[in-house]
Amino acid sequence: MKALICGINGQDGSYLARLLLDKGYEVWGTSRDVQANAMLNLAALGIAGRVNLVSMAPGDFRSVFTAMDRSDPDEVYYLSGQSSVGLSFEQPAETLESIVNGTLNLLEVLRLRRRPTRLYHAGSSECFGNTDGQAADEHTPFQPRSPYAVAKASAHWLVANYRESYGLYACTGILFNHESLLRPKRYVTQKIVQSALRIAAGSGERLVLGRLDIHRDWGWAPEYVDAMWRMLQQEMPLDLVIATGQSHSLEEFVAAAFSLHGLDWRMHVDVSQEFYRPTDIAYSGGNPERAREAIGWVAKTTMPQVVEMMSTQQII
Repeated sequence: MKALICGINGQDGSYLARLLLDKGYEVWGTSRDVQANAMLNLAALGIAGRVNLVSMAPGDFRSVFTAMDRSDPDEVYYLSGQSSVGLSFEQPAETLESIVNGTLNLLEVLRLRRRPTRLYHAGSSECFGNTDGQAADEHTPFQPRSPYAVAKASAHWLVANYRESYGLYACTGILFNHESLLRPKRYVTQKIVQSALRIAAGSGERLVLGRLDIHRDWGWAPEYVDAMWRMLQQEMPLDLVIATGQSHSLEEFVAAAFSLHGLDWRMHVDVSQEFYRPTDIAYSGGNPERAREAIGWVAKTTMPQVVEMMSTQQII
C-alpha cells in the first residue's frame, strides 16, 4: 500500500507517517518546498529518512496533479492548509485559499485520474461553532464563527459533493482538539505547558491568556491519526466525529499544567482582552459514539493525561 500525506511535517502528518510506516506502507509526503523544509517533526520521530518527499502547492492544480502522479497512492490524507483559528482572522484570504482551493484541486485530480484512490480530508470541530453545552455529533448543524471554520465547512461540503456526484471514496474526519509535544508553540496549549515549565524553573515570567471559561474537548494526537487510518479501511466512506467525549475549561487546563509543578496558577497567570477573539466559541465538545460503532475507535487519553504527557515526556 502507498499513502500520500499532504502536509506531512505537521503534528498530525508526522504521527500519521510513523503509524503508516509501522503498518508497512510506502509513505509519500508533501510540503510546499521540500528542499527548504528541514522536516523537523519527522526528524524528531526518527522517520525523516524513511519517507519519500515531493513539493506541492495545494492551490496550484498542476502542482497537485504532479504530486499525485509521482506518488500514485492508494490512500491520500489531506492535512494541508493554514491551521490556526486565531491567525485566520488576520489572514482570511490565505486561509480560505489554502483550505478550500487545496481541497477542490485534490478532489478534481482524483476525479480526473479515475483510479480507486481513497481520500481522508481533515475537517474540524470549529465548524460546529458554539454548541451551548451539547456534544456535537455527525448531525449537528455547522455554525462556523471564524474564517478558518468557514473554510473547513466549505471543504467539508466539497468532499461530500464529490463523493455523491462522482462516486469517490472520500470522507471527512471532524476532529476535535488534539495535542502533543509536536504542537507548534503558537498554540495556546503549548504556550501554557511551556510557560508553566519555565516558571517552575524560576523564570519569574507571567503567563498572559485570553478567556479562561471556554470549554474544549482535548485528546492526544497519536491516537487521532489512528482514527484517520481506520476511516479509510471501511467498505463505504463515512464522515465521523473524532473526540474524547469530555470537555474541560481552559482554566482547568491551566490549573492542571501548573499543579504538576506544585504551583497555584492564579499566582502566575494574567487575563488580557488582547487575546480575545472576535467570536470566541464558549463551548466545544464532541460525541464520538458513531466512531466507536463504525470503526472501533475510542480515545484513551483525556485532558489531564494530555497535560501530563505534554509536560513530562520526551517526544514519543
